[in-house]
This record gives sequence, structure tokens and C-alpha cells, in this order.
Amino acid sequence: MMRQYHEAKEACGDALLLFRMGDFYELFHEDAQRAGRILGLNVTSRDKDSDNPTAMAGFPHHQLDSYLRKLITAGYRAAVCEQMEDPKQAKGLVRREITRIVSAGTLTDDELLDPREANYLACVFSMSPGKGKPDADAPVGIAWAELSSGRFEAGVFPLYRVEDELERIGPAEVLYREDDPRISPDTTAPWLATMRPAWTFAADSSVESLCRLLNVHNLEGFGFQLDGNGKGEDLPAIRAAGAVMTYLEETQPGGLDHFDSLIAHRRTTVVQIDASTRRSLELTRTLRTSSREGSLLDVVDQTQTSMGARLLSDWLSAPLVEEAAILQRHDGVEELVKQTKLREEIRATLKNTFDLSRLLGRIANARTGPRDLQQVARTLASLPALKAKLSGRKSTLLQHIETELHLCPELRTRLEAALADECPISAADGNFIRAGFDSELDSLRILAKGGKEWIANYQATQMEETGIPNLKVGFNRVFGYYLEVSAAHQAKVPDHFIRKQTLKNAERYITPELKEYEEKVLAADENAQQREQALFQQLRTQTHDALRQLQQVAGALAHLDVVAALAELATSRNWIRPTITQDSVLDIVEGRHPVLDITLPQGEFVPNDCITSPEHGMVLLITGPNMAGKSTYIRQIALLTLLAQAGSFVPAARATIGLTDRIFARVGASDELSRGQSTFMVEMVETARILNTATSRSLVILDEIGRGTSTYDGLSLAWAITEYLHEQIGARTLFATHYHELTELADSLPRVANYNVAVREWDDQVVFLHRIIAGGADKSYGIHVARLAGVPAAVNERAKDILAQLEDNDRDQFDRPAIAPRDETKTDSPLQLTLFGIADHPLLDDLRKLNVDELTPMQALTFLKAAQEKLSDTSNFVK
Repeated sequence: MMRQYHEAKEACGDALLLFRMGDFYELFHEDAQRAGRILGLNVTSRDKDSDNPTAMAGFPHHQLDSYLRKLITAGYRAAVCEQMEDPKQAKGLVRREITRIVSAGTLTDDELLDPREANYLACVFSMSPGKGKPDADAPVGIAWAELSSGRFEAGVFPLYRVEDELERIGPAEVLYREDDPRISPDTTAPWLATMRPAWTFAADSSVESLCRLLNVHNLEGFGFQLDGNGKGEDLPAIRAAGAVMTYLEETQPGGLDHFDSLIAHRRTTVVQIDASTRRSLELTRTLRTSSREGSLLDVVDQTQTSMGARLLSDWLSAPLVEEAAILQRHDGVEELVKQTKLREEIRATLKNTFDLSRLLGRIANARTGPRDLQQVARTLASLPALKAKLSGRKSTLLQHIETELHLCPELRTRLEAALADECPISAADGNFIRAGFDSELDSLRILAKGGKEWIANYQATQMEETGIPNLKVGFNRVFGYYLEVSAAHQAKVPDHFIRKQTLKNAERYITPELKEYEEKVLAADENAQQREQALFQQLRTQTHDALRQLQQVAGALAHLDVVAALAELATSRNWIRPTITQDSVLDIVEGRHPVLDITLPQGEFVPNDCITSPEHGMVLLITGPNMAGKSTYIRQIALLTLLAQAGSFVPAARATIGLTDRIFARVGASDELSRGQSTFMVEMVETARILNTATSRSLVILDEIGRGTSTYDGLSLAWAITEYLHEQIGARTLFATHYHELTELADSLPRVANYNVAVREWDDQVVFLHRIIAGGADKSYGIHVARLAGVPAAVNERAKDILAQLEDNDRDQFDRPAIAPRDETKTDSPLQLTLFGIADHPLLDDLRKLNVDELTPMQALTFLKAAQEKLSDTSNFVK
């Protein structure tokens, strides 16, 4: 058996080998030591008396999923080695095989997956750049596949965009070529990095394996272009896709038949969003907790199915650029907004469907059970009503969805007729085929049931005939059925009982009659189980044969769910359909931040307008105090643009949105110590990317550029960056800044417009109105914000003093701001009470002389009035 183990271990490489032995999975040697620490298992040993004992650890087979989850979460791969035959039927050693290798990117079980999120396995492959090309533009192929659903895409990207694309895809695991000179795993990334040998990326074998998998002669039908020599600009993507398939074939011997298409991803069809922008806008994850909760995706997700939730994430992660495709989505949403009853009925029906795409993945992997097939049948049962509701729809998208809803009546009828109302997860549990479906199975069940009834009657008869009151019929795998008699009644045992086993306080017997029925019962039970398993395989095969149609159904249900969910959101939150135009314009009336619009009580969020155009200004400089809403406002504009191009309605009274090809957000401050980059360096790197890659069709939002360095350095950079965006790029730009000196740019740059966040000053207080109005601010109100944050009063008062000196523009001999040192003896500074005493004050002498015991009420009032007058004449006491 250990030879069998070592052969399996050699085949699975660095994966932890879970070796099935009876009712347990066992790990040996170093695997046992590592798994013991992670899983909290007791590590024991075999051959304890030898010089080299074998470490071992194990757990019950029914706990496999929970332990796999822990191993995958800890960053390990695990190989599952199963017993491939019944130990009772095996001749000699039980045959064992590795049935799958489980890693972060190859999960298929519902227990190991988040139903709302895709679980992608990605691969990157770099090509040498051509002559004269900068290294940053070297072509890189990226492919990503989801084993649980069969989705498979690949595209070619410049080297500098690899991180951005991986951030968009959000893979659980990434494959890297072990000798890649340009790309190495990012140790700070959240995904598992798996190194692969160079031969798995070979061009010829990649094309061959993909064509074999997809059952085609070439890949041109999927939109990939290769010349007669097998070369072309899409080759890096094909080699990355080939490496993905090689890895899946190695780890999933059950089959990959549900992969029927390879989508050619073209960057020009979706909005380009870099990794830092994606994080800043919190599209699918929040900055603080890196969780889905609180992100844009979380608050807008009104889907009823897991398939819909995953597709909505794809829509938000990759908004569209093509106007026709966007309008098609808007048309579908609008039709369901207007048809309230239809929308409600569709959503109610969808709620009763199941995750068909992942069910089909398990069917293709030969990892399905009776309950999976039952859920396929119940999902098919919902289709006639949905198809009827979509009949005659006006929008092209809803019409297309209706055509993709294949009813598969024969498959549905057979599954419903065959499967019981309640089905187990595993076929091994049995009793899931409905009575009356198969006459042979019914006969075997009747025979088995009749035999068991006969045995029960036989026990009662023997008790009566022998007079042994506690005689009982038992069963075990060694002796089969037997009669057990306690020692106290041994004298009553008849001669025809044949002794088989002696226990401490009882004897066990058999009779020829009992053995005869035992054979019938056991044979019937075993034959019934075999027949049920054969019927299950027939049902699985029939479902597998309909895989292509069922995948189209799954895609149609997901799209219908997203469209209906966006319509529900628009209706419940009073969102409107945006007007999409090719012009470089943003004209939003009473726009609202989509996340805050949903999370805050209705009506609490203050809406704002925004207009950018060549006539009204392409660069909007937004000044005003911190904490007044500048960052919220510029993020709001970016999110409204993104939602509109993703196909959603938007929270506004009216919105005209010119198509954008890229969205950039330079927001927030953070360092990347692991990469040796300070906060200011990160800020400048991200700004450089914007200035080098933005186009006139881009949308740029900037927040407080230049704050990571000295005031004059920062102001100078902010000034020059604004000029460059205005003169060289011409992109729609919203620049929130505390450098109110930048407002002077509007006098010299014709397409710069000033806006500020309205505030009201009253009684030395600042009230934030959260309204964006025309004009520039002349104050930053930072000291007021510091006071609200709880900065000590002494610090605030000193800051006011320094600010006054700076505003007077006092300069020293070196033309530096002249700030006078604090005068500790100044009498006009507020009196500070301390633990060690107080400074003298004239009023204190009067208080000490006062005889309170002899003071009349009128005298007390007179004294208080006089004290008040003295305080009004001096400023050396805190009012």
C-alpha cells in the first residue's frame, strides 16, 4: 500500500496528498507535519519501533470539504486519492487513483466557493518585444477560466497593464512560466501563484489542445488571428490559454466538456480602469476591509441568483465603450422599469431557480450527484413561464434572452419522472430514484423489502417455537444474518440451530432457512443499488448530452437576472436612464453618489450638478475645505459614468454622458513599503500613468495632488499637471484641491472652470453645505476641520496665529515666511488652567476677599454684574 502511496505522491508533485484508507483520508511524511499544523490534527507515526518512523495524520472522509477549505485558504494545493473499487469486491490491494488536484483556482464544490463571486484560474505569458518597442509595451497574453462554470477568455495586453488586468479579473490563482524573464509572481497579491514548466506554454501544443478541447479545426471562429506559420498578434493569448488547459487537464481527470468556447477579449470594447482606480472607487471591494460589503457592487446588487450576481460583477468591472451595446442594455432595463408586474413576476420566478452554470460544471467534471440533477430539473421547470413572459418584448436584449431559453422538454420530463422529491447529495446514499420509474428496480426493492419482512416474522416465529423471549435476529458483514441467544437460555436452543460464534454472554446460530433468505435479501439489496447507480449514470449522461443548450440557458438566466435587478434598483431608488453621446461632455443634474444614495436615509444626501464640455470647461478645479465633500463629489461623477456605460440607470434628475475610453482616479494616500515606495512616490507614479496614457476621451479625477511634499513643491506640481491636462491631453478632468491658488488658472486657461464647496461661517463656526457652486474658494478651513477632529485648543489657537502671519506675507532676509516664535509671557493669550495652579487675575483677589456667609442675595447679584463688566474689558481670560 505504501508503494501505491509513493506512486501517487510522485504524480501530484507539491500538492498535499489525501490518501483514502477505508473511512479516513491519511497524510504521511512531511505532508502529515504540514497538514497537522494547519488542520489541527494529531500527528502520530507508523513503524514506531524502527529507526525511521513514518509520520501520519488523518481525518474522517465525510469531513473532506471542510478540511479542503482550510488547506486552500492557507495557500496549499491538495490531491485527493480515492479508492476506485469496493474493498469487499477487490482482489488483493484496493485500486486507488488521484481523482482531482484541488487548488484555489480549480474549486467546483459549492461548499468551497462564494456563490456570488467568480473563481478564476488565470495565466500570464510574456513575449519578447519587437525591435524598437519599449519594454513596457511588450505583448503579454492573459487567459482566465472558471472551472466551475466553463467560462474561458483570453487576450493580449501590454506589459504595463498586467497588474491592472489581474486586478479586474480578480483570480484565485495565477499560473506563471517558471523561467519568464519579465513577469514574476507578486508576493503581495491576494491570489495563489503557481509556477509552471516552460513546455506547457509551447505554441503548437497550445493550439492543438485548444482545438481538441473546443472541437474545432482552428481558433479563427472565436476571433483569434494566426497566420499560416502559426504566428500573429494573438499568439501570446493562445499560449496562455493553452497553459491553462494543460493545468486543468492535469488536475481534473473527470473531464472539461463544459468548456465550449474561448472568448477573445479586446481591450478596445471595454473601459480601461487601472488597479489603483479600481481600488479608489471601491468597485467590488472596499479600501478599508477589502470586503464586498460596502462596495459599489454590494449596494447595487439586487440579483436573485448567484449567476446574476457574478455577471453583474463582470459588468461593473468592465463597462462598455460601444454605444450600441450600451443602449441595448439600457433598452432592456427601461422596458422592465416600465413593466412593473412583468418585472416582479420574472424576479419571483428567478428566485426559485438554481445556479445552473455551476451545476453543469460538476456534471462535466463527473462530480455531480442526484441533488444536482434534481436542481437542473427544477430550473428547467421554471423556463416555460419565463419564456412566455418574454415573448413579444420590444428590446433586442430581452428578445435574445428569450431565444436562448431552451426548454429541453425531454430531459426535464425524464429527470422529473426519475428523481424523488428529496434527493441526497451523493449517489452512494441511494434511494433517490422514484418508485414506478423503473420496473426492474421496483422488483428488486420489493424482493429486498419482502425478505426483510420475512426475517422479522421469522424472529417472532422462532421466539414462539423455542420459548426464548430475548432471541433476536442480527446481521454483520462477516456472518451475515444470525440468531443470537443469551447464555441464560442455552438449554432451550433446538438441535437444528448451527452454532457460528460464541460471545461472553451469548451464542450466535444460523439455520439453513435463514441462510437461504439471507442470500435473497442481500442479493436483492445489492442488485437494487447497482440498478439505481446505473439509472443515475444514464440520467447524468442524458443531462451531459444537453450541456451546450443548458449553458445557453444559464447565460440567458444570468443576463435576465441582471437586467431585472437593475430595473428594480432604478424603480426603488428613482434612478433615471442616462443619455449616451459621442461628444466629450458630462452634463449631470442633481446627481447623487450611488453608494451613499442607497446606504444613507432617503433624502439625506445632497445632490449636485456637474457639467464639463469644451464650452463650459473641460478641467474643473474644485476647491473648498476638507471634509466638505470634494472627494465624494468627484468619485460620484466617476461612478455615474461607470454605471451608465455598464448598462445601468443612474441616480440623478437628468444625465448626458459622453462615452469615455478610460477612467482614472488618483484619490487617497497610501504607501507601498513592500515595494520601497513612499506615499508621495505612489502618488507620482499613479499621476505619471495618467499623464502618459490618458486620451481626450478619458475621464480623470484627481484628489489633492501634491500634498505628499512641501507646499511649494506640491503647488508647483499641481499647477503644471493642470496645465498639461488642459493643453496636451484635453480629457474631462475633475481636480479637487486644497491649493486655492490654482483658481488663478481659470484666468489664463480657457477650458478651466472653478467650482467650490459652499460653506457658511457663523460665530467662528464653519457649516458645510455639501453643495458644489461656481467660483473658487479662498480658504481651506483646515484649522476648523482640525478642531472638529479634536485637536487640542492650544494647537488650534497657535495655528490661527501662524496662519495670520503667513497671510500677511511676512518674509525674512532669505525670502522665507517669517513666523514669530511663541511668546510664553504674552498676556493676550488665553489663560490656561493647570493641575499646578493658575495665573493671577484681578478678579481672583476680589473673590478671595468675599465673605460668602455675610453676602445677601442682592449683594451677590451686584458682585456678579461687576465681575461681568471687568471680564468684558479684558481679553486675558477665556470667555
